[in-house]
Amino acid sequence: MEEGCGVPGTLPCTWDHLEAAGHICILKDAFDFESPSEIANLIAAENVEAALALHLYRGGRLLQGHGIPFGVIFGGTDLNEDVNQGEKNKVMGKVLEEARFAVAFTKSMEEMAQRQWPHAKGKIYVQSQGIATVPNPAFDWDAFLQRSEINQSADNLHVFLLICGLRQVKDPLYVVDVFSEWHQEEPNVYLVIVGPEVDPVFTREVKAKVRRTAGVRLIGEMPQGDLHAVMKSCFVVVNSSVSEGMSAAILEAMDLEVPVLARNIPGNAAVVEHGVTGLLFSEPQEFVQLAKRLVRDPALEKEIVANGREYVRTHHSWQAERDTYQRLVRMLEGSSGH
Repeated sequence: MEEGCGVPGTLPCTWDHLEAAGHICILKDAFDFESPSEIANLIAAENVEAALALHLYRGGRLLQGHGIPFGVIFGGTDLNEDVNQGEKNKVMGKVLEEARFAVAFTKSMEEMAQRQWPHAKGKIYVQSQGIATVPNPAFDWDAFLQRSEINQSADNLHVFLLICGLRQVKDPLYVVDVFSEWHQEEPNVYLVIVGPEVDPVFTREVKAKVRRTAGVRLIGEMPQGDLHAVMKSCFVVVNSSVSEGMSAAILEAMDLEVPVLARNIPGNAAVVEHGVTGLLFSEPQEFVQLAKRLVRDPALEKEIVANGREYVRTHHSWQAERDTYQRLVRMLEGSSGH
């Protein structure tokens, strides 16, 4: 019988793991559904037998009460922000009661969830994100710079890359003003923001700001292979989020041997050890200080890159992630074999 995995807005790599185990998966974005009844229609039309949701509130609440077994993956904002809103907290507790399992990216996320919902203690598993990067070998970096209106002939060009969906929690404008001031002193540094337009109102704000800010560029969503190629060629990957579960972009940068400069928030500090696997900043001025330090200290850059790569290889194995998800999905099948 056909095995359907409805996956509202989950990680495409998790999907790969499940397909590799012989499941047929349907990848859906939770934002595309207005109500659980639309999910019921999807389940009936596609003969869905089990589901996996990313984000306890956004994805998980859509899966309640349909009579199909499901698991959830904590996203980040569910544990960092939504828990503080009474109604959402209650809904997420109910989702956890019904879910067969829940996956947390870090030990601290697991502890946070257990404090909020003690009844879920036995069903939370910790599995860090597995990372595999595949840069497109045919990608043309010079053409990319040209398209971004970046002066390629600038002596000693340094491109800082900020990868994020355009929504407020990612706070892409956090370092824009200080970066622009620095660019005016040193025209060879550029900040490029890359990512999909998630929140239309906020996207307009970001576009307007970038248009009038020297040294900062905004590029739309890119295919993953191209994005990895851009990461590989840039100088530093930046993360300025207010809240993160576990940033895939940070881990991918480490895998691609690119230094990481990240905002000092719990989700980032869980993977970036300051001065060892990357650098952490707490305010915009400190961001510029650390960015300048990286430009002027190639030995530090080299050390951070080596440590970052070692960290990802050791703690974010793609194969280990695959084994975990294939094992957990067997729980949804209601048997250990298959």
